[in-house]
Amino acid sequence: MRKWWPLVAICLGTFMLLVDVTIVTVALPAMAADLDTTLSDLEWVVDVYALALASLLLGVGSRADRIGRRKVYLVGLIVFTAASVVCAIAPNAGVLIGARAVQGLGAAGMFGTTIALLGMHYSGRERGVAFAVWGATNSVAAAAGPMVGGLLTQYLDWRWIFFVNLPVCLVAVVLTLRSVREVKGRGRQRADVLGVVTFTVASGALTFGLIRAHSEGWTAPFTLGLFAAAAVALTLFVVVETRHEHPVLDLSLFRRPSFTGIMISALFLQGAAFAALLFESLWMQSVLGYEPVEAGLYILPMCAAAFLVSALAGRFGPWPPRASIGGGLALIALGSGMQATLDAGSSGSSIVAGLVVSGLGVGLVTPSLAAAALATVPPERGGMVGGAVNTFRQLGFALGIAVFGLIFQSRIESVLKADGSVPDPHGTAAALSGGQARSVVAGWPEGERAEMTHLVREAFASGLNAVLVVAAALGAMASLLVVATVRIPAGGAEQQKPEAGVSPHGQETPADAAL
Repeated sequence: MRKWWPLVAICLGTFMLLVDVTIVTVALPAMAADLDTTLSDLEWVVDVYALALASLLLGVGSRADRIGRRKVYLVGLIVFTAASVVCAIAPNAGVLIGARAVQGLGAAGMFGTTIALLGMHYSGRERGVAFAVWGATNSVAAAAGPMVGGLLTQYLDWRWIFFVNLPVCLVAVVLTLRSVREVKGRGRQRADVLGVVTFTVASGALTFGLIRAHSEGWTAPFTLGLFAAAAVALTLFVVVETRHEHPVLDLSLFRRPSFTGIMISALFLQGAAFAALLFESLWMQSVLGYEPVEAGLYILPMCAAAFLVSALAGRFGPWPPRASIGGGLALIALGSGMQATLDAGSSGSSIVAGLVVSGLGVGLVTPSLAAAALATVPPERGGMVGGAVNTFRQLGFALGIAVFGLIFQSRIESVLKADGSVPDPHGTAAALSGGQARSVVAGWPEGERAEMTHLVREAFASGLNAVLVVAAALGAMASLLVVATVRIPAGGAEQQKPEAGVSPHGQETPADAAL
């Protein structure tokens, strides 16, 4: 049993950081009321965490290879825990959003090292089991977040969604100190600070631009300025990475079709499988009138399906990554398409079957994605690649929320315009997409509220259908790409012990420096 304690320590931290990606989705209405702000403003509570996590994973994974993966994981745990306390006691939305950004920084330290730590501690069949358990943890955490958030918000207070992190993270710290061993390279390397900064600016400006586009318009000067800043920063990032001796992301890896396919599938996975949950939760609470726990219960079957498939993958696998990742993404596409049949009379039960199918896909993809990513590079570059695959996953979630928010509000506005009874379709669409359906209906003349309620339900259903169709298309495209590009045998090509590259003591050799 002792050999599995490192897995427990890593999975505990992974569970908490991923739960915090989605745990706030059902708590946003309570947060908005308590902090006297709008749901639209609080979109950043979700996005800034995912964005900070995605932006910093590259730098964390690369540096952890040199300064110590266990050390970086521990520091990340401590920062994450401290930031959780600040989130829990935040007096206003500004402090909450800032603390969530710091929380994302700590989560990056944890998530950027998990794949490499597992690769260090396990090999052969044990590695397959470890990644299956870790994948099940990923799947359960992302899907269970809304349920956990609903329970804590409804029966305690929204602040407990952050207080609950403390005991779990403290246990993870103790287990990490006692069971996880340290491995790092020796020798000093010049940090790729400019690479981290340019990537952070590019991803942040792009996401912020997408969010501002649906409130201020695509042609607003500020929106265009953000998109221009993202383009410039991305160009600089490419230039820096091609010239730096030790880049945070070795762009030459993208010459390998398998690596490229895995990274794109990671990007599309989170957006296709999880970004729509925010809008479905909003629909169930704001329009259908469900309590947070009830809304979370409708999402719970997705969690159960993901856990079951991940567990079976560890028991009966390994399977060829092309089949498991490609097949899983196809199931996510099918599940999203099954949900995209909503109308004004739909209830939460209308999406359950589609969520279950998507959960089956998530359970297939998540463990295989991590193992396949490691199989594309030598072991000494595990931190970089682990950080890269997790970066693309979280960036997909952050961008997915921003893009889906645009589609969602635009479709609602189109329905309101077509009806012709709403004097300000744009303003009303913004209010509805911000979770203010009840106040919109309440502000209508009493004799016309039934008709307005029907229109709101129809507009929300149309907006969700549009989002889910796009999610299905993303999953289908990613599935086809994986089938066409990924060529890794079942279980991944067993990592070869580098004859020259890393010595038995973890010291970098000249051959490693040349990679």
